[in-house]
Amino acid sequence: MITIERVAWDDPRGVGLRARMDEEMHERYGASNAGEDPSVTAARDRALAVDPATIITSLLALDEDGEPLGHIAVRRLRDEVELKRLIVLAAARGKGAATALLAEGEQVAREQGAERLILQTGDKQPEAVALYEKTGWTRIPVYEPYAATMPWSFCFAKAL
Repeated sequence: MITIERVAWDDPRGVGLRARMDEEMHERYGASNAGEDPSVTAARDRALAVDPATIITSLLALDEDGEPLGHIAVRRLRDEVELKRLIVLAAARGKGAATALLAEGEQVAREQGAERLILQTGDKQPEAVALYEKTGWTRIPVYEPYAATMPWSFCFAKAL
């Protein structure tokens, strides 16, 4: 049984899960900035950064013992509502946590009056792409702030 809890961005459980995500993304993407113009690297770092002031809520997926299995944040990005930082622990994948997090993220966006929800992932995250396609998301052009520094991004939208 998975439950979803709305928490603050700085909730220690969410912070820990995001740190795990950073480790996993480093393994997948490595030092992709080797030999890159430092201004491009800095621009990508800014694009990936999450300003806590833009966060509507963070969501945690918890198991029956209350242990955190996954995380996603819902934030304002200009006039849009965007999902950021979806992570489900490897041992918990395939058990519905990501689907539950996406569904609650959609509910939060509806409560905010959004007509659609957007998200960005990368080309080395095929499991994420498959999840989004399976759950009704549609590919859209890469949007800012990712277009300039991460052309390998895959972006998605879902009408609410």
